[in-house]
Amino acid sequence: MIATTSWDLLVYGGTVLTLEPGCRAITNGAVAIADGRIAAVGPAEALLDQAPTGEVLDATGCLVMPGFVNTHSHLAMTLLRGLADDLPLKDWLEGHIWPAEREHMNRETIRVGTLLAAAEQLLAGVTTTTDMYFFDDEVGTVLAEVGMRAVVAESLLDFTTPRCSGPDEMLERQRELIEMFRDHPLITPAVAPHSPYTVSAANLVREAELADEMDVPLHIHLAETRWEVEKLLEEKGVSPVAYLADLGVLSERTVAAHCVHVSPEDIGILGEFEVGVSHNPVSNLKLASGVSPVPTMLEAGVTVALGTDGTASNNTLDVLRDMQVAALLHKGTGGQPTVLPARQAVEMATVDGAKVLGLDGRIGRLSEGMEADLVCLDLTGAHATPLYDHVSHLAYAARSSDVRHVLVRGKVLVNNGELQTIDLEEVRTKAAEIAEKIAG
Repeated sequence: MIATTSWDLLVYGGTVLTLEPGCRAITNGAVAIADGRIAAVGPAEALLDQAPTGEVLDATGCLVMPGFVNTHSHLAMTLLRGLADDLPLKDWLEGHIWPAEREHMNRETIRVGTLLAAAEQLLAGVTTTTDMYFFDDEVGTVLAEVGMRAVVAESLLDFTTPRCSGPDEMLERQRELIEMFRDHPLITPAVAPHSPYTVSAANLVREAELADEMDVPLHIHLAETRWEVEKLLEEKGVSPVAYLADLGVLSERTVAAHCVHVSPEDIGILGEFEVGVSHNPVSNLKLASGVSPVPTMLEAGVTVALGTDGTASNNTLDVLRDMQVAALLHKGTGGQPTVLPARQAVEMATVDGAKVLGLDGRIGRLSEGMEADLVCLDLTGAHATPLYDHVSHLAYAARSSDVRHVLVRGKVLVNNGELQTIDLEEVRTKAAEIAEKIAG
């Protein structure tokens, strides 16, 4: 137990699901928090008897568990939700999304879009998110003010973005971002070359060198569409995965989003370099990009977590929903009901999300010494009755609307379903004003 003379907060009365290996749910359990970390986990009566001097948060009727982790997103694209649907990725990006971004995305609109994304995710029990977009110094500042944990990265492409005139400037902004948030308790800076088909070999190498130099994650879209694979095979003679490996881009710090069109050889490379994969099932389905061979990657020892992608292609930031889609999708496509069982799906949304982002050991489980990122989900609804197995309930029946409380680093950000650090009505009003301009 962490040495402490008092606890700041005791979350008590719910069923505690620690997600520690071999641990069963603790009925009428409690989580004690001190200095943003978990000081003790156990039966509520025993912890209450120790008479901590801090506050208490009633979680009666709830499942208390680690917060959900979103390993791939473009947060301010909340402002583009529903703008261009039912299109293939290339047409969607080049004909609709990139033009809208060039015209309407700036520091202020990205601030509003990020606040809206933070609100949506917190209300859905997401405690850790990611951003791969523009003006990420603003994104990181906003999320830190809200109190949400995040990995943020300024995107690098070989052409002009809403913020930068070219790759040289983007690299400068990335370096500034890393220095700005180095050792921040909530915000982890990263680098983000967009993809193998939008970033030159030379710039991909520069990005990998910067990530190595500054010891930060590298986030990239990889093997998302068949078109991408065919383009790289035609131009480089190798798959996108092999291409990045040859350039020295892949490592244990790499977060590879999508990995839909990967061969057995590609999967072997991902495993060899200990690349973390962000599986985005809903976005991939909606854009008809395909279905990632997640069970094969898992069998090969690749760590796979969950990401929503941006709301222009999902159209939500609801990790719980994406987890449930993933759990069902791979059973159906593989013809095996035993594929991706409930426990594995839940761990993809929590434990494995932390590992992919390089945050394992800090978040993802509820145990002494871990940072206190947790969510309390209401178990009193009709869809939670009867309840034989809490993990099964999460994987197949729970809803994000069940979220009652959300804590990040011990701070209550959602209390009884109400945001504590975001004025949602004000954000919605500003977002609606921006949407009017985007709609023209």
